[in-house]
Parts: sequence; C-alpha cells; structure tokens
Amino acid sequence: MSTLAVPAQVPTAAEDSEQLKKAFKGWGTNEDLIISILGHRNAAQRKTIRKTYAETYGEDLLKELDKELSSDFERIVMLWTLDPAERDAFLANEATKKWTSSNQVLAEIACSRSSHDLLLARQAYHSSYKKSLEEDVAHHTTGDFRKLLVPLVSSYRYEGDEVNMTLAKSEAKLLHEKISDKEYNHEDIIRILATRSKSQINATLNHYKNEFGNDINKDLKADPKDEYLAILRSTIKCLIRPEKYFEKALRLAINRLGTDEGALTRVVATRAEVDLKIIKEEYHRRNSVNLDQAIKKDTRGDYESMLLALVGHENA
Repeated sequence: MSTLAVPAQVPTAAEDSEQLKKAFKGWGTNEDLIISILGHRNAAQRKTIRKTYAETYGEDLLKELDKELSSDFERIVMLWTLDPAERDAFLANEATKKWTSSNQVLAEIACSRSSHDLLLARQAYHSSYKKSLEEDVAHHTTGDFRKLLVPLVSSYRYEGDEVNMTLAKSEAKLLHEKISDKEYNHEDIIRILATRSKSQINATLNHYKNEFGNDINKDLKADPKDEYLAILRSTIKCLIRPEKYFEKALRLAINRLGTDEGALTRVVATRAEVDLKIIKEEYHRRNSVNLDQAIKKDTRGDYESMLLALVGHENA
C-alpha cells in the first residue's frame, strides 16, 4: 500500500550521512542527491540517518536541511525526514496555532491514524511542546468544534474487527434521530464517533444507509456552508474511507486555481508509507488521470522531483 521505493541494496546510515554532508557543501546545494537518499528511505532508515549524522558531524540534520533548502521543497523534505509521530505532532501543533473553523487537519490526524499511531503522536507532542495535544486543542478551539475535536484527539479506540450488530442497529437509529432533529452537536453523535472502533462505526453506518436510505454524510450536508458539518463529514470519511478523504484532499489541492502546496505536501508526506497506493488508485478512478501526471502538470523543480519520488513515479 506504500508508494515508497527503497533500493534492494541500501547504503549504510554512515554512507548516507556522508553523502548528505557532501550535498550541503560548496556554493550550491545538491538537491538531486538529497532526493536520491531521503526520498528512497523508510522511516526507520531515516531515523538512523538522523542519529548517525548527529553523532558523526555534531549537527542536527533537520537544522542543516532548514538552512540549505527553501520554499515548498524544504517543507516536503523536512516533513518527510521527521519520524511519523513527530510529524503528526508538528502538523497538529501548527493546526492549533493557525486554527480556523475550516481547518480539518486535527480531525484528519485523529481519525485516519491507528490508535497506536495517535498515541505516539500525543507522546511526541509532549516531548516537543511540553504540554498535551488535548490542552492545546481545547485552548485554541471553541464551541462545537472544541466539543468534537478534544474527544477525537484524546481517543484510543479498540482496533479489532469484532462488531456488535445489535449495538450497530440501535446506534444507527440514535444517529438518525439526532440528525433528523438537526442536533448535530449532540453528545451521542460525538460519543459514537470518538469512542467506537472503526469496524463498529462502519457497521453502524452501513445499517444507517440500509435502514434510512441515505449515506450519513448526505444527511449531514443540510447546510453545505456549515464548517462544523464539514468537519463532521470529514471525521466520518477519515474513520471509514480514508482513501476517499485523501483523494478529495489531493483533488482540491491540485485542481484549484493555484495549487494548494500545503495540502499536497501534507497528504503525500503522511500517506506515502501508509496507503498512498490505494489513494492513487482512487484518484485515477475519480479523475481519469494518474496522480503522477497531475503532480507533473501542477508543480515544478526540486519540489516536483521529491513529490514524484514519494508517490513512486517510475523515473523518480
């Protein structure tokens, strides 16, 4: 499901560190060399490179990259080089500090990660920012957004496949009642979405559709301009159909007037080692064009090259 292409014979971390040091030397940075190394190493390998680089040269690789690179290329390389939990903590912190009601990054992180990965992100948040993700989300959000997002980022769901069909039927009925009454912020809706396992939620929403005739997200489109409802729909999509959520995020990032590099960078960097292959298939099915082609059309230079490496483009 990953699109990352790691060579069969990988150099040692010491060799990679030496090559990266060479890439930073001289008048100009060797961006191609940086991409050829970091764009083709998995999370464990990148972590070892960072450790080895620091031990060998007494310098933080991330600080070196920050000093040598710029713009969108710098951001994609920096995000990619971070450990996944550190990266999620960084993105979550950024989302709280720049919080707007249209920002869906917190719901995205809370609902598309496994329980273990979300826990690791919360622990990384403690280490990096000396406070909890929950307290920052509570501090920077208000009203219904706070009511929904604090339990979502605090969640530790059961990850098994077991499903209680009696519960699925009763909670489908409960969801339908609250949505019909336009009680979108009702504690029961939030409780179900924030605590039930993804398998249980999937069973509940399948029953909802079979019993009441509509996909739940269709019933949550009563007011397309309502940003709380938009986050509620994204929450549901991330929980049960993350590939559809991320396909839409990519489509909106690429197809708008002027590329949304922030969203494009975030999705590629966070999903390349997870499920980007499935997202790419969904993108092709939905848009009749390969994601690689769309990236080549909309981006340029080293930024384009790094993106293509991470999405598994054959010549990258």
